[in-house]
Amino acid sequence: MRIGVVLYPTFGGSGVVATELGKYLATEGHEIHFITYSQPVRLDFMSDSIYYHEVRIPDYPLFQYPPYETALASRLVDVAVREHLDLIHVHYAIPHAFAAYMAKMMLLGQGISIPIVTTLHGTDITLVGKHPSYKPAVTFSIEHSDYVTSVSESLKSETRSFFGIQKPIEVIPNFIDFQMYRPNLPCKRDKWAAENERIVVHISNFRKLKRTADVIRIFEGISNELPARLLMIGDGPDRDRSEQLVWDLGLSNRVRFIGKSTDIAPLLCISDLFLLPSESESFGLAALEAMACYVPAVTTNAGGLPEVNVHGQTGYLADVGDVNAMVQYSLDILRDTNTLEGFKTRAYDHAQKFSVDQVIPSYVSLYERAVQEHKAHNL
Repeated sequence: MRIGVVLYPTFGGSGVVATELGKYLATEGHEIHFITYSQPVRLDFMSDSIYYHEVRIPDYPLFQYPPYETALASRLVDVAVREHLDLIHVHYAIPHAFAAYMAKMMLLGQGISIPIVTTLHGTDITLVGKHPSYKPAVTFSIEHSDYVTSVSESLKSETRSFFGIQKPIEVIPNFIDFQMYRPNLPCKRDKWAAENERIVVHISNFRKLKRTADVIRIFEGISNELPARLLMIGDGPDRDRSEQLVWDLGLSNRVRFIGKSTDIAPLLCISDLFLLPSESESFGLAALEAMACYVPAVTTNAGGLPEVNVHGQTGYLADVGDVNAMVQYSLDILRDTNTLEGFKTRAYDHAQKFSVDQVIPSYVSLYERAVQEHKAHNL
């Protein structure tokens, strides 16, 4: 199949999943066309089966906010016609599903009919989509997609209840390629911590909903009880406040801010515990990536996290903002080496349920069904 993939090309989970999905499908013989405003950060190679089509936005002084949706829709039409696409898969409802609908209408004017698959990832529904300015457009975009998927049962339920969606939504969870987290990675632990110290890690885009201040306060509680180091991986609007809090709490010699990284496996493989005290997570891809590296997780019970992190088995779950509970759960995991090893093994075993070979066949099956049903409908 020739598949157009529309995504945000940034470090966020939706962009990572969309890029890895396209890369994997290309190895299976499909032709993948990434369509976005810059090359995706995880798109580290091109091949005869992978193409990147840039969406260019004209710099015109009349527009205070350049109309990206219009440029994207036009680019989708151009790529669909020139590359003879069989299907367009958009990740994120706003603005991608809306732009895809506009493109579909323009293509119908040329006698071309292409099915649209929309995958809901999270903040397009839980934050942006709920804003009164966007809610009607989100509802319309979902209802007028040919096929809709969500990355968790929690997100599916929230989408239905808030937007009143009647269209079927198929749950296909996020996934990871275990080849990227293979055990023979060079795990240089002594670079980051002494032999007797535990290594705690957090990965996010440092937005408000990630509650990075909670990460630091949880670590403070941990480090008061046992020798430990904290690695803060990522960047975003709350980084400066997080660094200031570390300084105020006197933790500067035990906390390292790493910044953005496209290669997190060498850092995860040296870690003993992953912290994700988020206010909202539609799935929790970062936690799954940690678990794939034998790292148990202490997370909140928000959104789809209970579908990834099994309480008492792969880590622990706590209410949003309950720092004291997360400190105690962390210490329960970290204090005893045998207990820690048990959590590590169970985390890895559970993560394998979300491997590419377990999840991606569901996407391929959906694509095949979409193309076949679309052809039958248009005969």
